[in-house]
Amino acid sequence: MSRTKIEPFEKFAQEYDAWFEDYRFVYESELQAVQEQVPKRGEGVEVGVGSGRFAAPLGIRLGVDPSQKMRELAQSKGIVAIDGVAENLPFADSRFNYVLMVTTICFLDDIESSFNEAHRVLKPGGYLIVGFIDRDSPVGQLYQRHKNESDFYHIANFYTVGEVVSYLKKTGFKNPQFKQTIFQSLEKIKKVEPIKEGYGEGSFVVVKSSKPKPTA
Repeated sequence: MSRTKIEPFEKFAQEYDAWFEDYRFVYESELQAVQEQVPKRGEGVEVGVGSGRFAAPLGIRLGVDPSQKMRELAQSKGIVAIDGVAENLPFADSRFNYVLMVTTICFLDDIESSFNEAHRVLKPGGYLIVGFIDRDSPVGQLYQRHKNESDFYHIANFYTVGEVVSYLKKTGFKNPQFKQTIFQSLEKIKKVEPIKEGYGEGSFVVVKSSKPKPTA
């Protein structure tokens, strides 16, 4: 992630973290959708751990983030947060059972390199889980229209589900499985939203894909 993209997270770290309180039921809906895709056992890492709002409740104790302010917030939640970027992960090959990225891909400099790195550090049979706002969805379209008004999203690139799946296939991942939530505008959400299989209705999509095991 370039310095330009890190700067808003350094400057507005508290504002970023406050969003999860301001939109508590949106956050809890997204967290639940992610939780349904994360394996119940094995070692995982969150790439783009941010303030630790997903890693901490999911029991993920290790994270990577290029923003010092974000790492400090994550560390305050008990996470070991390491300085690093998705395109060049500071880990050995085949270490993890799963890699999680939540609302991270829109801030990456190179999504293909990042997925290649996730593939490298995963054990065979491990999973990459990616949570993101679908650009084709109502919330995605709203963010796209107003991105220049946001402290964070003016630097973001939003992706469609088809684009994300294409990158997953290109980098060797198989068998994508989908969960979706956020079926209303954010301001209207006053309780936890349902979680559904698939995509195309919900604005927040979580795709889980596997690194194949070698065939004999």
